[in-house]
Amino acid sequence: MKILLVEDDARLSARLKDDLSRRGYAVDVADNGIDAEHLGTEWEYDAVVLDLGLPLRSGLDTLRHWRAQHNPVPVLILTARDAWHEKVDGFQAGADDYLGKPFHTEELVARLQALIRRSHAQPGGAVSVAGLTLDEARQSVLVDARPIALSGVEFRLLRYFMLHPGQILSKTRLSEHLYDNDSERDSNVIEVHVNRLRNKLGPDYITTRRGQGYVFGGAA
Repeated sequence: MKILLVEDDARLSARLKDDLSRRGYAVDVADNGIDAEHLGTEWEYDAVVLDLGLPLRSGLDTLRHWRAQHNPVPVLILTARDAWHEKVDGFQAGADDYLGKPFHTEELVARLQALIRRSHAQPGGAVSVAGLTLDEARQSVLVDARPIALSGVEFRLLRYFMLHPGQILSKTRLSEHLYDNDSERDSNVIEVHVNRLRNKLGPDYITTRRGQGYVFGGAA
């Protein structure tokens, strides 16, 4: 899943990007509201972590502009711990959740996971589709209660498939959600990772649509 992290504190931003990357997310970073608004408009993100106190353009204005453009991306705002008015303003601007500073990364990750599940009609505690259940903590998958180890890319790819069952997903779309904007993306490599998933899970979970892409867990 691809996350936009908007934070002007360079040390906090670097730490969060590292933590989120280790947990299987591709992370793009912006340190001001203008760049954040541009990235959030030009790219399709699975969620945004948005600090409100940004230079050049405030986080609230950035969020308001996205919602005015009917951008439905799930947004978690970062607020000062006791600034209740920031939370109210954020929700009124279109935020989906908030987290007060300082915070533990584990709580941020848990809230992001919940936001992403809800946005894909997966309200339960774990993503579970077609007899498969993701183990986010171990970055593995359970098949009939049997754990199967996955590489980092395989885990990110399978998670995206499982959050979009029955949809035709092109190689380009998959690569855009697997890698951050600073990484070299070769959509042809997706085929290699899909074949590795098939070898581990079995051939029936992912169907190839020639000239279109792939479908997980059912026909589109």
